[in-house]
Amino acid sequence: MYFALTEDQREFDAAVRGYLAERFDLAAVRAVFEDTAGDGHPAALWKAAGEQGWLAVMIPEEHDGLGLGLVEAQVIARALGAGVVPGPWRGTVLAAEAVRLAGSDEQKAAWLPRFATGGAVGAFTLRGGVPGGLPAVEYGAVADAVVARSDGGGLALVTGATATPRGSYDGTTRLADLEAGAGEALPGATAEVVDELAARATVLVAADLVGVAREALTRTVAYDTEREQFGVPVGSFQAIKHALADLHVGVTMAEHAALYAAHAVDARLPDAPLAVSVAKAKASDVALQATGAMIQYHGGIGYTWEHDAHFFYKRAKRLAGQWGDAEAHRARIADLTLPA
Repeated sequence: MYFALTEDQREFDAAVRGYLAERFDLAAVRAVFEDTAGDGHPAALWKAAGEQGWLAVMIPEEHDGLGLGLVEAQVIARALGAGVVPGPWRGTVLAAEAVRLAGSDEQKAAWLPRFATGGAVGAFTLRGGVPGGLPAVEYGAVADAVVARSDGGGLALVTGATATPRGSYDGTTRLADLEAGAGEALPGATAEVVDELAARATVLVAADLVGVAREALTRTVAYDTEREQFGVPVGSFQAIKHALADLHVGVTMAEHAALYAAHAVDARLPDAPLAVSVAKAKASDVALQATGAMIQYHGGIGYTWEHDAHFFYKRAKRLAGQWGDAEAHRARIADLTLPA
């Protein structure tokens, strides 16, 4: 069976990547990365995300969304990973998904149009609980609403939380510890819904990671094709050539795993939990491998602050452990496939 993006999905991908290449390149990323006192939330980029439908991708049309699925959302996540783009896109999309899947009609009417247009920033976490502390929430300090686990096991929509910024080695995000009071319960937050939201979050992180991995590999191949040693391109050396070929195979497998996992979750296929864990395990591994190779195969310059390689490595290092690292997902794969 041939399984790939449709023509419309490929055009969507090209549009996102084209905008980022023209309007928010690595120089813009560096400006955010090095502004450690800033909130890491570029206003112009956020406005574009709302105008171009990146935030509305999975929100139903009746709430000003595009009514698309996780497959299209992972297309955006992959493009954002390739550009190591900062901002609260994923947290807002996941907060909107929580409201879509578990919110009341009133909550959907109040929040989904605002999330769709960028009128509200969202955050999503299943660490900690409401009321209480929510540690290391991505863009928690700028979020208008945070969806978090409630002490009863469901989900709560929190506004007005007290935020304490927390440092991160990855300047393409900003973290904050939140103190949340009583949140507004999402009435449809069953255990099954919470599991689905975790699966959707895992797929989006996996897609970001494969975007990071592919771009790191592409840039490394381009550099080693031009850089010469002993009068020949270093990419022609067998040790480098074979290593990069192996990385290409690994990245390609992870890309397809993330795409299929998104489809499996959207279609509620029986193998969706397995597909999600396969995707995250592969993506975590190959992103660390590709970004590590990027540093090494750029020679001495790859280790410097002035080169962009560390943006990719730090993002991969941070995301590789989110929503379960490769080891945890391989253990889950074993649980799902092997007899007890």
